[in-house]
Amino acid sequence: MLRAGENAGLPADGEGGALRREAFPFGPLEAGEVLVEPILGSWEANIEHALARSPIDICRSRGEQAVVVGNLGVVRVLKSNAIRPGTELREGDLCLLMPIGKSDPYGYAELAYGYDAPHTIGLMAKRSKIDERLLLPIPSDTAYSLEQWATYGRYFTAWDNWHRALGCWRTQIPDDDPGNHLVFGWGGGVAFAELLLARRAGFRVAMTAGSDERLAFLRDNGIVPVDRRKFPDLSLPTRRGAPDPEVHRRHRASRAGFLELVDELSEGKGVAIFVDNIGEPLYGATVPALARQGVITTCGWKAGMRLTNLRGAECISRHIHVHTHVWRLQDSPEIRDFQESSGWIAPAGSTVVYDFDRIPDLADDYAQGRIGSYFPLYRVNPV
Repeated sequence: MLRAGENAGLPADGEGGALRREAFPFGPLEAGEVLVEPILGSWEANIEHALARSPIDICRSRGEQAVVVGNLGVVRVLKSNAIRPGTELREGDLCLLMPIGKSDPYGYAELAYGYDAPHTIGLMAKRSKIDERLLLPIPSDTAYSLEQWATYGRYFTAWDNWHRALGCWRTQIPDDDPGNHLVFGWGGGVAFAELLLARRAGFRVAMTAGSDERLAFLRDNGIVPVDRRKFPDLSLPTRRGAPDPEVHRRHRASRAGFLELVDELSEGKGVAIFVDNIGEPLYGATVPALARQGVITTCGWKAGMRLTNLRGAECISRHIHVHTHVWRLQDSPEIRDFQESSGWIAPAGSTVVYDFDRIPDLADDYAQGRIGSYFPLYRVNPV
C-alpha cells in the first residue's frame, strides 16, 4: 500500500520504497460488490505516477491515509453479492478488472479505479472487493493464457484511442488508400497494440525502441523498427538554467536525422497518425514529423504534461490533436471479444512476471528502464 505523508518526493531507496507491506482491512460485501482474489496485475504508468506522487498525490486527492494501488489485471471470484439482473458471476470465475472508478453519463472514465477514485481497493492485495459492474469475465474456452489476458489494459486503451484517431484522420482524408500513409509511434505497449491495429487497417507502421530485444520484437510482429539509440539527443533540452549551445546543437542534429528517416519511411509525406504517449520531451520532434492533415493522438503522459503549440502553423497544416483516456465501459465486451476472435493480444511469451514479494523491485526496474518486455506483470495469488 501507499501511505499518506510518506516519501512525498521520490524515495531515496527507489520508487519501490514508497510501498508498504501491511494488513489492509475492509468491510463486508455491500450489495453489488464481489469478493475477489487477484491473480495477476499489470504494471502501468499510473502506478509509477502514484508512487512518485506526480502529477498528484493520490492519498491527498482521495483524502485517505492508505491506498492499495493496481487497477488492471486478472481476478478470481470468491463470493458474489451481485444485484444486477442477468449477472452471472460465480465462485471461481476469472475476470478482468475494468479500471473505471467513476464515469460520466456516456461511460467514459473520469476517475481511475485503484488510482484517484476514492474508496477503491487495487490489486496489490491478497483479497479485494470490487463493484460487479467492473468485472468482465474471460471466455471460459479462451485460446490464450492468463498472462496474455493480463495485458488487456494496453490493448483496450489502444482500441479506443486508435478508433478516435482514425475517425479524425478520415474526416480530412476520406478515401485515400491507407497503404500510402505512415502511422508512427514512440515506444510503449499501448503504441505497439495501436500500430498492430493500424497495420490491420492497411497502413505502413513504424515504431521506436531502444534495445536490440525490443527492436527484434517489433520486427517479428510486422512493425518497422526504428532504433532510438541512433538519435541520442532527440529529447528536448531542459529550459532550466542557461542554454548550452552544444546541447542544442546535438538536439538539432538528432532531430534532423529522425525527420530524414520519417521522410524516407513516408515517401516525403510525413506521419499520417503519430501515437505520442510520451509528451513534452519528444513533442518537438513529433509535430514537425506530422503530415498535412495529420493527427497527433495520445492517451497518456509518461514524461511531461504541458505542451506548447504554434497555433497558426497547426491551423495551416490542418493538424488534429486527439486526447483520450481509458475507454467506454460499455465497449469492454466488444474489445474482449475482438481480442479472442482475432488474436490481437500480447504474443505468447512476451510478458515478464514478478512475484508478489518482488513488487518493489518491479517498481524500481520499471522506473529505471530495466525491463525489456512491453508487458510487465506481478503475481499476487497462484492460478
